[in-house]
Amino acid sequence: MTGSLHRRHQAGEFKKFLLKPGKEIPAGLDVHLVRDNYATHKTPAIKTWPLAHPRFHLHFTPTGSSWRHLAGRWFAELTNKQIRRGFQTIVHALEQDIRDWIAAWNTGPKPYVWTQTADETLERLASYLNRIPDSED
Repeated sequence: MTGSLHRRHQAGEFKKFLLKPGKEIPAGLDVHLVRDNYATHKTPAIKTWPLAHPRFHLHFTPTGSSWRHLAGRWFAELTNKQIRRGFQTIVHALEQDIRDWIAAWNTGPKPYVWTQTADETLERLASYLNRIPDSED
């Protein structure tokens, strides 16, 4: 898990974050980044960034489906197991708790094992889209 803390959440900060995995992950490996549909992840500078960094593959999670996205699940774990139980009165303490969580997480990483096939997921999504209005847009 690669982490980076910034006081603002804008495209410039996201671009700084994009450089971090490139330094930490061996050069021979491709890097797949899953991101949500937040506006900072879709600026022209971010859209063109992978062209200059071909080993990076940027993927979006569908709007409204953060429950399917592992980064969102990771942040839920961070919130439930570290932040809510802590007592941070200043930003620096919160940032240190987050850094500590990342370091602890990285000491014993475990792969996530999907229990549903891609076809099952797509079938469920198609069924859902058929039930909601204006899903063709």
